Amino acid sequence: MVAPQTGLAAIQAAWAGTVGEQLATVATPVSERAGTLTIECSDSVWAQELDLMQTQLLERLAAELGERAPKALKFRLKSSRS
Repeated sequence: MVAPQTGLAAIQAAWAGTVGEQLATVATPVSERAGTLTIECSDSVWAQELDLMQTQLLERLAAELGERAPKALKFRLKSSRS
């Protein structure tokens, strides 16, 4: 298997296995910039819940991705245009 070329691609490839299928269905990593991963959430309740879990999620991602893991997470609502 070829390793993903970008940090975002690596995160997206590991996302469901790292955070679990339930969270992966309601939260999708959409961009990464300067160590901050932006995650689109299906609704504001999930965005708030995941924000509270940020430390735990960052630890899981660091364990899975090592140096490619994000340093911070930012949550936003999924655009209704998508």
